Amino acid sequence: MEIRTKVLAFLQQFFNSAVLGDDQDFFAMGFVNSLFAMQLVLFVEKEFGITVDNDDLDIDNFRTIRAIVSLVERKQSVNAL
Repeated sequence: MEIRTKVLAFLQQFFNSAVLGDDQDFFAMGFVNSLFAMQLVLFVEKEFGITVDNDDLDIDNFRTIRAIVSLVERKQSVNAL
């Protein structure tokens, strides 16, 4: 399954009534609290087999679906080397 599809499916568990576009900032929409942010990081690590380093814990890496997909792709390409 594609990265975007998996991320969207995870988010929809929490934001089931919201329609999320790839560039929609769900932090700005008020959907995110600190517990959810940690759940999101853990999901990304487990689901995609990557490690989110302290340098990656920038809100801009998790603000939108597109940002999360980009982070995962970057981390996977580094791991593939």
